Amino acid sequence: MKLPATPSFRLDGKRALITGGSRGIGLAAAVALAEAGAAVTIAARTADAVDAAVAALRAASFTADGLVFDVTDGPGATAAIEKAGPFDILVNSAGGGRHNTFLDTPEADVRAVLDMNVTGLMVVSQAVAKALIALGRPGSIIHISSQMGHVSAPKRAVYSASKFAVEGLTKGMAIELGPHGIRVNTICPTFIETELTAKNLSIPAFRAWVLDRIKLGRLGKVEDIMGPVVFLASDASALMTGSALMVDGGWTAE
Repeated sequence: MKLPATPSFRLDGKRALITGGSRGIGLAAAVALAEAGAAVTIAARTADAVDAAVAALRAASFTADGLVFDVTDGPGATAAIEKAGPFDILVNSAGGGRHNTFLDTPEADVRAVLDMNVTGLMVVSQAVAKALIALGRPGSIIHISSQMGHVSAPKRAVYSASKFAVEGLTKGMAIELGPHGIRVNTICPTFIETELTAKNLSIPAFRAWVLDRIKLGRLGKVEDIMGPVVFLASDASALMTGSALMVDGGWTAE
């Protein structure tokens, strides 16, 4: 009897681009991919932050370099990716939110959040996918979405709208890019302890509200995202596309 062989989680010989890769979830994704053998490229808006992340990765004996661009600057982002590519793996981790009650949210904040979380993600994905298609190469595109792409919460209407858009965009991309061997999936975290979330999570009432909804009873850590990133980037998830991988501690189980 011939036994089946487990698909490899290794990424040797692959190149990975991680937007928002200089800190938080993005940096954790870069480390995870590098540990699996990929050569990683850190992309962020600030040169000093990119340089620091690249230096730390190289000091750990990983293959790493950096790109400086803002995902909301479409032409600049596209030009940088075209020059540095092609990339076999893309992790779209750049993004953000401007949280307010629905009635008090200014139009400028709506446009800013959609530019960061949807338009920027789409432009970067287009640049990476076009290069792969031109070379006839497969690839994996991973969007860092959110549990808020499946539910919502007070003061999260606009952020949630942007992440629901990412989930829909992912399915459309999967349909069109599938024939080219390019897979597109999302990772949907709950509240992860990072520099960006520290301020809100330091408020006792808010922290208690969050923990009350996470069935596993703890906040997320960036390490919780690292395994899912490698899984979706590797052959271990070869038949997955258009899917949302929930890393929410059971928040959306209800």
